[in-house]
Amino acid sequence: MDTFASAVLAASGKSVLATVVFIVVGIVLVGGLIWAFRLGIKVRAREPAPPRPHEQPRRPGSGPAHETRRAREPNEMPRAADESERLTPHELRPTGSRDSADQRRPRWDGGSGGSSGSGGQGAP
Repeated sequence: MDTFASAVLAASGKSVLATVVFIVVGIVLVGGLIWAFRLGIKVRAREPAPPRPHEQPRRPGSGPAHETRRAREPNEMPRAADESERLTPHELRPTGSRDSADQRRPRWDGGSGGSSGSGGQGAP
């Protein structure tokens, strides 16, 4: 490496100023990260401890509480008496579905895999 070129670059005021600014910015960033880390530790120390195993909520012996699964089916769309008329929103029912008469859970067909790409033969 050329010694003269190194001496000129080292002596120039802009490179020294840039180096000092770079070091100061680096020290400020590191100081900010250390401050944020210590602040996080203080905030975490003020939080309540997680519950112990014996303080955890337990499921009642009668089974899951407040869990109901109802089968729904869509309401029929009301039709206007005349084809040239249309129904306005206040003439429609407030909900789009109702309880189904058959409350059994739907099951997959025996021959199908249940989803696409499951590797089964599929429906016959």
